[in-house]
Amino acid sequence: MTTYETPMAEGLTALVEPLKALAHPVRLQVLQWLRVPEEHFPVNEVGVCVSHIQAKTGLAQSTVSAYMAVLERAGLVRSARVGKWTHYRRDEERIAQLIEQIGRDIGDIEPAKPARP
Repeated sequence: MTTYETPMAEGLTALVEPLKALAHPVRLQVLQWLRVPEEHFPVNEVGVCVSHIQAKTGLAQSTVSAYMAVLERAGLVRSARVGKWTHYRRDEERIAQLIEQIGRDIGDIEPAKPARP
């Protein structure tokens, strides 16, 4: 089987990492929890401590740290170190830009034309 790579429009490449990050159910759930963190975690002015996220997910600390790193590389969360702890909060500005870009780039796609017989 031959695989052909289709060149990606430059604007769409900025969507790939965030969408990949959101494709995992736990990462998506954490991002949803962080939308209103005070409903799900003890919160301070810096954000939510990774240990609280780890406790809520029930996953290993290393797994949660890896998931949070993916979300951070995708620009969906920001981190801050306080002593030996890392705290996270959503990057609302970047999330709003991403939503706008999705609407602009793929939200108004015209339906595909049926193939001719």
